[in-house]
Amino acid sequence: MIPLPTGAVLTNTRFLDIETGEWRSADLEIRDGRFAKIAAAGSLADADDAIDLAGKHVLPGLIDCHVHVYAMTANLSELETTAPSYATMHAARLMGDMLDRGFTTVRDTGGADHGLAAAQTEGLLRGPRLFFGGKSLTQTGGHGDTRRPGQQISHSSSCCAGLGVIADGPDAVRRAAREQLRTGAHHLKIMAGGGVASPTDRVDSIQYSFAEMRAAVEEAQDANRYVAAHAYTPGAIQRALDAGVRSIEHANLLDEKSADAIAEAGAFVTMNLVTYWALDTFGAEMGLPPVSQAKVADVLSAGEQALALAHQKGLNLCFGSDLLGGMQVHQSKEFEIRARHQEPLDVIRSATTTAARLLERVGELGVIREGAFADLVVLEADPLQDITVLSAPDPALVIQGGEIVRARPTH
Repeated sequence: MIPLPTGAVLTNTRFLDIETGEWRSADLEIRDGRFAKIAAAGSLADADDAIDLAGKHVLPGLIDCHVHVYAMTANLSELETTAPSYATMHAARLMGDMLDRGFTTVRDTGGADHGLAAAQTEGLLRGPRLFFGGKSLTQTGGHGDTRRPGQQISHSSSCCAGLGVIADGPDAVRRAAREQLRTGAHHLKIMAGGGVASPTDRVDSIQYSFAEMRAAVEEAQDANRYVAAHAYTPGAIQRALDAGVRSIEHANLLDEKSADAIAEAGAFVTMNLVTYWALDTFGAEMGLPPVSQAKVADVLSAGEQALALAHQKGLNLCFGSDLLGGMQVHQSKEFEIRARHQEPLDVIRSATTTAARLLERVGELGVIREGAFADLVVLEADPLQDITVLSAPDPALVIQGGEIVRARPTH
C-alpha cells in the first residue's frame, strides 16, 4: 500500500454522484483517510502532491455484501477440519484479490472473525474493510450443517475454519448468538431455509422455528446489531421477516407476496446470481459434491426472475457474490448479470449507497463526499455506458482509506 501524502489532492476528477446519477468534476482533498474537501475542478491543481485524474471515471469504493472469505473450496465440509492458520492464508489471498477488483469493503455472512477484521484494520492483512458476522447459526440438518448423512459427530464450532455452528432450540440459539456478538460481530446470520452447498437439506425446506429466529433477533437488537437470514422460498422469507430479520440473503424463489412483505418491512435483499452461474459452470471441478450440484438448477433459472421482480417492487437491493473456492475470481461478473434486468446506475447503487445503508454506514461508505472514507475506484471508461468496465475489472487505481492499494502498471 502507498500512503498518499497528508493533504493529498486528486485534481480534475470526474466522479459519479451516486445519489443524483450525474458525473461531477471536482478536485478532491484527502486528509487522515477521508475526503476533507470537494472543490471546483482545477482549483487545487497547484498543490505539490496533486494527482491528475483527467480523462478517468471515478466511483466510490465498491461494497460486496455477501462473501465468505474463508471459503477456499466449494466443499464446505472440508473447512470443518482445516487448520485455521492455513485457512487464514487463503483468506488473505482471497481478500487481496477482492481489493484489486475495487471492493474496498465487504460483508462476510458466515465464517470470518474478529481476527481477520483486526488484521485488516491494523494493516497486517491487505484486503477490503471487513464487516463480519462470525459463524452462521443453523439447526441440525440445516444449511449450515455440513455433515454427510452417515456422519454423527459434528465439527461445527467457533474454533475452526468452518462457516457455521449448530444450535437447536431458542435457548441454544440465544447462547450461540451471544457467543458471536461477544467477539464483536457486526451482525448475526441464521439459516432460515435449505441451500445448495449443504448435503442433507432440501432447497425448499424452512429451517428454524419462529421462536428460534426470534431469539437470535432479540439478542442482536439488544446489542444494537441486526440479523441476516439465508432464505430462498416465500415461506422462509416470511417467517424471517415476522421474526424481525433485517436482511434477506438470496431470495431466488421470491414471489410477489413475499416481495411486498419485504417492502413493507423495509428490509434489505442481497442477491448473488453469479454464484449459481459459477456453480453450474465450474462447481464439479471446484469440489462441489454431487448432491449439491443436483440442487443448482432449482435456484439458477429462478434467480434472475426474482431479481427482475425485486427491482420492479423497488426493494432495497444490495450487491452480493457468495462465491466459493476458485470461483471467487468471477466476483465482478455479478454486475453484468444484474445489468440484464437493471440499469447500470441501479446496479452501482446496490454496491455503494444501498450497501452502505445495510451496513449502517450512510455518509461514510459508498459515496464521495466530505467526511466519507477516501475509498475510490478509478476507471478508464464510463460504467454507465459500458458495465463491462466493472464486470471484467482492471481499475487504473484503487484507493482505500486514503492509501493507493492498487495501481495498474503502465507500459
